[in-house]
Amino acid sequence: MKGLLFIDDEEGVRRSVVRALKKEPYELYTSENGEEGIEFVKNNTDLVSTVISDYRMQGLNGLDTLSAIGLINPEITRIILTGYATMEAAILATNEGIDGFLTKPFDNIDLRAKIREINVRKRLRQFVPQHIYSEIENSTGFLKPTFHEVSILFSDIRGFTKMSQNIPPDELADFLNNYYFSPMGEIAFGFSGMVDKHIGDAIMVVFGSPVPFPDDSVRAVKAAMEMQKKAAQIDEMLGGKNGFKLKIGIGIATGKVFSGILGSLRKKEFTSVGMAVNIASRLQRLAKEGEILISEATYSRISNNMKADVLPPVSIKGISEPINIYTVRY
Repeated sequence: MKGLLFIDDEEGVRRSVVRALKKEPYELYTSENGEEGIEFVKNNTDLVSTVISDYRMQGLNGLDTLSAIGLINPEITRIILTGYATMEAAILATNEGIDGFLTKPFDNIDLRAKIREINVRKRLRQFVPQHIYSEIENSTGFLKPTFHEVSILFSDIRGFTKMSQNIPPDELADFLNNYYFSPMGEIAFGFSGMVDKHIGDAIMVVFGSPVPFPDDSVRAVKAAMEMQKKAAQIDEMLGGKNGFKLKIGIGIATGKVFSGILGSLRKKEFTSVGMAVNIASRLQRLAKEGEILISEATYSRISNNMKADVLPPVSIKGISEPINIYTVRY
């Protein structure tokens, strides 16, 4: 955990929190109102990983303050502090995306433990896609396996193996997380795609599971187009400095898959398996940098919305006859 920012317009409360948390292993910062707290986060994004804000303050209230901070950095753990009189509002805040709430008056030991608990829960949620987390919450903890149609997108960095041989591991991890996984994942999320997994430098995204939409294929291709545009922008910004390049190939296939929770007793994941996954992976490997290859099933569902050119048929392991593929124009 990095730094913690505490926002409250009462000086006595700020002093109490500073005393309670002075032995904790992170830097503690304070602000006396929402506007000041938002400005502090804007100017110190690398210093703050947790923000606690009082609910009732002059000017911006705590909920509006934390909402604005979430737009600056969604990774920050946001906690609302409230008196018992506003408990209902605090509970509502957690339903609106706030990570947790604390109550006044507080016991110092309980305060420290609660902050740690909320932070751990926030970090653990990063290991579960938001779509899955929401579905588990709404289904009493059990997700029923299904067999249904989805569109699968695979993205992969061209020349990554060669690039990784000349770059220190910590710099490579930073590059993948900040310039590839995060921006591409946000684009997929914006089109209601679920990032199923990261496999080395590959990203697998599912459109249509666990929540299906009638235009899953269209959204998958639109997401791929935005991903290619974003990759080109990042690649231009990187300029090949220190050996970093971001040129990606994308493959998309549509078809019936099994979606459900798979794994061992100690490690499980919600994922999709089926021929569409295999085809999308194969198309991704065939795609040139900047290219989006799609299966015939995907093309049949997007042809009224987007343009694509037919390519020579390709052979896919597990399919007896070569299949038709298309390259998307964008």
